[in-house]
Amino acid sequence: MSKIEWTEKTWNPTTGCSRISSRCQHCYAQKMARRLKAMGQPKYREGFDVVYHRKELERPASWKKPNMVFVNSMSDLFHKEIPVSFVQDVFETMNSTDLHTYQVLTKRSDRLLEMNDDLKWNRNIWMGVSVENAQYQHRIEDLRQTNASVKFLSLEPLLGPLHDLNLEGIDWVIVGGESGPGFRLMKPEWVRSIRDLCVKTITPFFFKQWGGVNKKKAGRILDGRTWDEMPAVVTSRIN
Repeated sequence: MSKIEWTEKTWNPTTGCSRISSRCQHCYAQKMARRLKAMGQPKYREGFDVVYHRKELERPASWKKPNMVFVNSMSDLFHKEIPVSFVQDVFETMNSTDLHTYQVLTKRSDRLLEMNDDLKWNRNIWMGVSVENAQYQHRIEDLRQTNASVKFLSLEPLLGPLHDLNLEGIDWVIVGGESGPGFRLMKPEWVRSIRDLCVKTITPFFFKQWGGVNKKKAGRILDGRTWDEMPAVVTSRIN
């Protein structure tokens, strides 16, 4: 089971990544990969170098009950070092195990869009992009042009206001603050602005955390309540 609030399980057919934007400054995956390498975990013998694991393609077929699966919590499927053929193999696995719902998230929306027509998009594959501040809102337009049936935004860690956010064609929005030592502060008015837009446009809104050094203590209450909204297509499955 996953500790990430908006999913149930993680699956990493690739591991490793490289920094691409301000979001990556305090990358938890990089720290975790180093720790796992030090522990002698075979999958992380290369640390945070990009590696793809063909054996992992067999794993989803062994899960007998439906799962909400976050793909590549420790990597980015659209990293330039991952061959197009392997990305297609990952999609083939997701398509052939449609008992599960897969949540794919990338910061590399340009490569995602380049590969869009070479991928088969069954309805159980959700596609999202990470946007941490206004500088990277162009990723949303790339996402909008893909053939994914469910498109979502991960605005985490939210590092600045998104005044001109356009949610046309977007099915789900996740917001969260940065956590851990050296975290960068997320202002409440940034969150409320996004929440209010989601309410206005009837877009499911999920508030993951305020973040901080102790994210559990800071909690995830926004204006007196939790916000755990999900796309309607899976409401009956996860309740």
